[in-house]
Amino acid sequence: MKQVLIFLSLLVSISCQAQSYKMTFTVEGTHDSVMYIGQHFRDQFIIKDTARLGKDGYTFSGNRHWPKGIYALVDQTRKRSICNFVIESSPNLAISIDGKKKVQVVKGSKELKSMYAYIDRISAAKAQAKQFNEQMKGADSASARLKLAALNKEMDQYEANALKKNHDQYFFQLVDMFNGPDVPDEVENKTYYYCQHYWDGINLSDHSLIYTPDLFNKMNYYFFGLLYSADKDTICKYADKLLAKIDGDSTMMNYVLEFIMPRYYRSTKNIGWDATWCYLARTYYIAGKCAWATEGDKYNKLKTCEFLEKSLIGARGAELWMADTNQSTNPREWISSHRQPYPYVILWFWDPDCTHCQEQTATLQHLYDSLTVAGTRNFEVYAVGYESDVAKWKRYVRDHHLPWINVGGPNVNVDYQEVYNVHGAPTMIILNRKREIIMNKTLPTEAILPFLKKYEEQQKH
Repeated sequence: MKQVLIFLSLLVSISCQAQSYKMTFTVEGTHDSVMYIGQHFRDQFIIKDTARLGKDGYTFSGNRHWPKGIYALVDQTRKRSICNFVIESSPNLAISIDGKKKVQVVKGSKELKSMYAYIDRISAAKAQAKQFNEQMKGADSASARLKLAALNKEMDQYEANALKKNHDQYFFQLVDMFNGPDVPDEVENKTYYYCQHYWDGINLSDHSLIYTPDLFNKMNYYFFGLLYSADKDTICKYADKLLAKIDGDSTMMNYVLEFIMPRYYRSTKNIGWDATWCYLARTYYIAGKCAWATEGDKYNKLKTCEFLEKSLIGARGAELWMADTNQSTNPREWISSHRQPYPYVILWFWDPDCTHCQEQTATLQHLYDSLTVAGTRNFEVYAVGYESDVAKWKRYVRDHHLPWINVGGPNVNVDYQEVYNVHGAPTMIILNRKREIIMNKTLPTEAILPFLKKYEEQQKH
């Protein structure tokens, strides 16, 4: 009897989830043999269903559970979106789309009728606003400015009424959530206020947001728009602030961390982004706050942190001892990267076969020579030939009269690729007086002196 009850319970569960559905789309001017319905997930598009062209258009039907959310009809290339639509319950609807991708007819969903009416009104207002902005460049600018102000006031009222009238509908809840925080006029530091209140009103417990472009775009702008130029400590502070809102929610934490961390991992875009990755890995994965992470995941993150942290800004740079172009096998004749009579050392890992390396090396040589002649050079270049063909490297050094310390070949005290996280050429590391790493990104030659000047000014405070 117990097994029968379990079986019946399972049947009830399945019947509650899998329901019959029918969605028909007619698309004017389109002859694709097949179309797809899918959802956004981060920067991907996941196909959920397929329909072939029939006499009534494209009909998607069957038995399945459609979670509440935003969906899109896309063409047979899976790249061009035909229209977006909302599913709030088991769908039974018909949509007709004209040649301009405007929805003409909706049957079976009052929510979609409200949604498309709202979209049409907003689109028309944007077109009007564009016209008024163009007119403001001409002689009738005063009249256009008044019209634009009146239009903005009208649309503010329209949007407020629409959100109030349709507050129980999913689409309008999304609009309301993702409008963004309003910044009061009296606030002095508006950027700070905006960052502090960026996630206000977003219902992060609603997992359907994961499958909307809205959450992806909002998160992308937060980390890689607002915080793009921020330092590591600032990025981590705001990441913590967001993650604290979803502490214990494995689904949402997984979405957030797996969205942002890959973009910071070994990134060559901004200073300190690699340190951000290490912080997030240690604070969340290694600390055991990610319920989905296996012991293997945590171990791999730990080992990656230990590897990356050797070359993070602020770390003590490993001292290299390498043979110069004489390629002596006697360690006593090798040259140290640290024991140089200059306050700064630029470690320059380069490859004579790399075109970009050649260009960068030439501009670096010009800077080095000009500062040497002027007597103002405050750094040494310790150039490591990133080339297994020693003869080719030596020939390039000789033919181009490279003036700095040139080392390379197999005679070295440590694996410099390991200790400095060198995974390509060219790679630049700058060390200070204490031979600590102060820069682990390859700077353009023209940025070296401004960077050193700014660094010295910061050290005075």
